[in-house]
Order: sequence, then structure tokens, then C-alpha cells
Amino acid sequence: MTTVLWLIAAVLVVSGILAIIRKQVMWGIVLIVVGLLVGPGGVSIFH
Repeated sequence: MTTVLWLIAAVLVVSGILAIIRKQVMWGIVLIVVGLLVGPGGVSIFH
């Protein structure tokens, strides 16, 4: 389960960075914050 959360978090953060590069700053920030919340190192919503 931890590996799955890491993968989901990584995909969300990378997607957020790409969104910011494409000038979609608000959407990018939301994706990065959600990715950090989902990841095992953050405040996971699944625990």
C-alpha cells in the first residue's frame, strides 16, 4: 500500500509541475498540494 501511495503522490506532483510549466498555475498548485497530502511522508488521507 505504501508503494501505491508513493506512486500516486509522485504522479500528482509531477502533473502539478507540468501544469505550472503550461501556465496553469492554480491547477498545478492544487495537484502538488494533493500529492503531498496523499504521499506517505505527508498527512495521508488514507491512514
